[in-house]
Parts: sequence; C-alpha cells; structure tokens
Amino acid sequence: MNLKTLIVCAGLIFCLFGAKAQPEKFDNILYGVAYYHEYMPEERLDEDIRLMKEAGISVVRVGESTWSLFEPRDGEFEFDWMDRVIDKMYDAGIKVILGTPTYSIPAWLWHKHPEVLLEYQNGGKAYYGTRQNMDITNPTFLFYSERIIRKIMEHYAQHPGIVGYQVDNETLTRGVNNENYQVGFVNYLKKKFKTPENLNKIWGLNYWGMTIDGWEELAPRDGITNTGYRLEWERFNRKSLAEFLTWQSAIVKEYKRDDQFIMQCFMTSVELVDQHASSELMDVMGVNVYHDQQDNLTGKEIAFAGDYFRSVKNRNYLITETNAQTMGWNSRIQQPPYPGQLRQNVYAHLGSGANMVEYWHWHSIHYGQEIYWKGILSHDLQPNRAYGEMSKTAHELQDIGKKLVNLKKENKVAILFSHDSNAALNFMPFNKGGHAWGPDHNSFYRTQLVAQFHSVLYENNVGVDFIFPEKSDFEDYELIIIPALYVASDELLQRINDYVENGGHVIMQFKSAFSDENSMVRPMLAPGPLRDACGFYYQEFTNFDELALKDDPFNVGDKDNKVNTWGEYLICETATPLAYYDHKYFNKYPAITVNKYGKGSLLYEGCMVSDAIQEKIILKELEDINLKTPDQDIHWPLVTKSGTNDDGKTIRYYYNYTSEAKEFVYPYDNGTELLTDKKVVKDQSLEIEPWGVLIIENIE
Repeated sequence: MNLKTLIVCAGLIFCLFGAKAQPEKFDNILYGVAYYHEYMPEERLDEDIRLMKEAGISVVRVGESTWSLFEPRDGEFEFDWMDRVIDKMYDAGIKVILGTPTYSIPAWLWHKHPEVLLEYQNGGKAYYGTRQNMDITNPTFLFYSERIIRKIMEHYAQHPGIVGYQVDNETLTRGVNNENYQVGFVNYLKKKFKTPENLNKIWGLNYWGMTIDGWEELAPRDGITNTGYRLEWERFNRKSLAEFLTWQSAIVKEYKRDDQFIMQCFMTSVELVDQHASSELMDVMGVNVYHDQQDNLTGKEIAFAGDYFRSVKNRNYLITETNAQTMGWNSRIQQPPYPGQLRQNVYAHLGSGANMVEYWHWHSIHYGQEIYWKGILSHDLQPNRAYGEMSKTAHELQDIGKKLVNLKKENKVAILFSHDSNAALNFMPFNKGGHAWGPDHNSFYRTQLVAQFHSVLYENNVGVDFIFPEKSDFEDYELIIIPALYVASDELLQRINDYVENGGHVIMQFKSAFSDENSMVRPMLAPGPLRDACGFYYQEFTNFDELALKDDPFNVGDKDNKVNTWGEYLICETATPLAYYDHKYFNKYPAITVNKYGKGSLLYEGCMVSDAIQEKIILKELEDINLKTPDQDIHWPLVTKSGTNDDGKTIRYYYNYTSEAKEFVYPYDNGTELLTDKKVVKDQSLEIEPWGVLIIENIE
C-alpha cells in the first residue's frame, strides 16, 4: 500500500470519527523542556522531577526519539519504561506531550529492510547511524511506522497526563531520490498534466529535443536542468512531506481525546515545507527556533519564526525547541547566554504570540552526536546558572502567565511568501554564489530578500504577518510587501492588481511576475500582467556589484546610498521615478518607482537596496498611508511588541538587546508593569536593564 492510498484511508477514517478539535485557547503559558530519561547514565527520574517542580516547569515533551525502546525487536512492544515517566510526571502535575518516534528508525528495521534508507541524486545513498535517513514514502517504512504509532496511541491515548501529541520530528524529504519516489513523481505528473504532449508543451521540452512520447521516457531527477521539471520536483517534495504528516495526524486523531492537541515541531527553514497542507489535521503549529547568543543575540530569528508560524493558522503557536545553554554538533560555536538572555528569549517568544516555550532539553547528553548541544542542566546534572534563570522565569509565568497567554495581533502589514519563487530562484540564481546547476536549496530568497524586509520591520517595531499565494485575504492588510515574486500565476497577479486598484498599497521587488506558475518566462513585456499597476515596462536587466544612487535621494549618506546585484532597465509610463542610478549608461533608468493605480499605489524596487534605503522606503510608506505609530519612535536595539490578551487589554513588551541599560519614554496610556507590579503613566521615562524586558498591561 503506497502513501497516497494510506492518505485516502486515513481521510475516510477521519471523516467517520469526526474532527476532535482541541480548543484554540490555552489557560496559561506552558513552560518546560524535552526530557529523555532513557539517555541518562544513571537512574534519577525522581530527582529530575523534584528539580523540575522546584523550578516551576509545567510541561515536558517525551518519546519522539526512541522507537527502539518502544519496539526493541520486530513486533515486540515495551511500554513500562515510558509508563513510569509519564505516570510520575502526572503525579507531579507536569503536563506531557508525547511524540511518535518515526524520525529515527531502530537497527532491526534497517537490518531487515535496507531498502527504506534514502538514495540520493547521482548515486549517493544514506547509511544507518544517524537519524532521518529513510524515505518517508517507502511502503515498508510506512507499514512499520503505522504499527508503532497505533500501538503507542492504543496504550497512551487515555492517559490523563498527556495534553498533546507530536507527529514525527523536524520532517523533511531530505534529498530523497529512491526509485519508488520517482514512480510517485511520475504518477503525480500524470494526474496534473494528463498527457505527455501537454507536459512537453508546458515544460518546453522541444528545447534540446527532450520531448517524451510516453511517461516511461521521463528521466529521473539526477541530471535534469529543465526549470519546469525542477519546480514540480520541489512541489512534489513538499506535497509528499505534507501527505506523510497528514497521514500520521489522521491516525493519531482516531485515538486522541477531545482535549488533546496534535502538532509537529517544524523547523525555521520554512521554504522547504508547505506548512498549510502539512498542518491541515493539526490543532496548533509548533516550531523549533535556534539562534545566536551573547553579543549576537538579536531576537530576529524569534520574531521571524513567530510571525511566520502564527500566520499559518492565524492563531497562537508553540515553541517546541529552543536554546538552553549552547548549541552545536561540535564544540566550535559554544555560546552560553549572558545573564538575562535566557529569560528575555522566553518573553520574546511570548511577545510574538507563543503559548509555550520548551528548551531542548533538560539535561546535557553524555554520549552521541549532540553532547555539546547542552540542556538546562550541564553534564554534571546539578542546578546551575541556566537552571536558576529558568526557575525565575517559570515562577514569573506562574504569577502573570494568564495575562500573557493567547495574545492576539491585528497587524496591517504583511509579507507575501512564495515557496515557488524561492525554489525557482534557487535553480535560476541571480546573485553571486548561486549555483545554476548545483544544489536547489540555497534559499537566497528567504535568507536575504525576505529576511531584509522582515528585519527592517522588526528593527522599527512594525508588526507584520505573512501571507501566502491563494491562501490569504489581501484585503485584511493596508500594506503588502512582495519580495521577488519570480513565479506567479495570472490569477495571483490579478489579485495583486485588484488589491492595489481597490486601495491597497504594495512594495514590490525586482523579478516579480517574470515567470508563470510553470516557471516559463512570459512572452510579453515585463512585468507582464502587472504592467498597468507598476506603471512601467522593461526589456533589459543587468548584474552589477554595487552602484550609488544619484544625489542620495533617501538621505542615507554615502556609505549606505548603495544598490547592488541586480538592476532592471525600467521605462516609466505612468510611474514616478524615486531614484536613479549614478552611472554613465544606466542613469536614464529609474532604480525605484512608485505608481498610483486606482485607489492604491505600488512602489517597485528594480534592484537590491541597502538596509538603510529599505528602512527609509518602508518608513516613508507607513507615514504616507497613516500606519505610523509611536512604536516607530523606538528603534533597535530597543524592540517592542504588542497584542491583546483574553481580558481585552493591550499587552506591550519592551526588550533591550544590549549589555547597557537603556531608557525610553513610554508613549501610551497608563498601565501596570507586570513583572514588578509598578504603575506606569504616559510620557514616563522607563529604564530596561541589560538584556532585560518590561511587560506593560494597559488600563483600558
């Protein structure tokens, strides 16, 4: 039975049993750790629970990594070891999230069925000895996975200590190129494109004479350069991953109680996963967020992950893993947090809308690959500085968590994120260092283009959501920022046109609308269907290292008055130029334009701009459309976030990302600083300690 058939069966079962929906709201913040008593070099379960209770931990996550202990031999199941852990946690009042252990297969499974291991492009293959080394669509792997999931759910679903379930762990397709996977890809193409003749046309396989007469002639992925093929391959990767997680979620739903949730700990490499499809049967999003510490702690990774995963379901989310002490599969990048940073990170997550923060993990591991990825306790297993700071934070949350949980946001700015544009720009890069014939996962789109926009908004305290093609209501936002939308259907572009014409405002980046949904370049003047909304056309473009803009139009100074990498020769029709290149030959072409279209406007960046220029562009746009707030008078390294709590009161967080105390003037109505219970009045000067946080509840 293949994965597609299993998905259909699981869907039928789901329909028969009905959707057992976990309530959207939590009654308090969950704060805890991943816990692996099975990794301990000695017996200490009671001691660990004593320390957890004293620290104020309210939740642990268990079980996702040790299939071989649940099923030490094929068909022999043992639960006593985990029963003991969950029972004692329940007796101590500590909630439990139980994982399905399918991301790391037992040795007996590999030994009996080596065909489940991954095969990579160009002849490479995975070996046993690490995790996530299997083809998640392999029928044999799926058979054993379903069996262990059902056995675990049959045994644990009614345990009163379990509040939720995690399906698999940090799931990706991991470069799968097995023969059965290729067969699945061909079947996917048959369903989508119907005939080889249609595929030949849409992919342009006349080029280099690569047309196929039958589906059996379709070559495997290994040597492919065709952009249509590569785009569909990435879509199929995301689809296969989503089907795997949906299949697991459907099985768990058969057993779980109404008051239990289902989630997955996604990673922040968001471009590799279709989060909407993958989480269709999940109740809440979970994400693992890791970041630099010490002087390199910025909070940006925390904010990006929070804004993105909050936006997928438009509700609060869970932090399933984050930094405790140090990270790394070696000891080259050990950065234990400065005093205050562990606590500040927790409130940074909560300020973005998290309802849970869990560390990976409780204790540092004494053997294996991750001995330097340290937990709250070091290898000596004794209370330490991290334990003390975690305990301080946990007891604060016991006092004020009910005021912070279920934080709601109503942002008016959004970033449009396109998985397809990310993929297409990976295998048709425009930046130096991109590999046109190499790996398809460089992600310049996410790490540079999207990240720059998000970083500028974050540093200027502008609340932002993410929206997605065909999955979001543009009309909910007054300003939409669109990083290089290289792949887009006519329908999506029409939605953008309509949004602007009806009064919306857009900041759009170069390369947008260049290719259609099949990565075929449109046979028309660029930017194709967006020509009227943009108010220009172009026929040429150029790479360059760096150029200045003429006369420093954004007043950023010589150092920052720079654009780089890519430029389009824009020819204005109705658009107004905002900046020109300072170049002998390029100076007649605008670098940046704005066009009034209907009731709205579209600002277009025909090149990559410096951070300082981007900041000026965004802040001017906010001011022009009356979205500027007092929050923009505060700037990095002071950060503020806000939302509305369950009582309808505004909660405002203020963070200091420096080693020096910082002051600011509080610009809002009177309130109470929750961590100290001190009253705060409008226009009062407030001080934030190094790596500190203030949390103010407005009196309304």
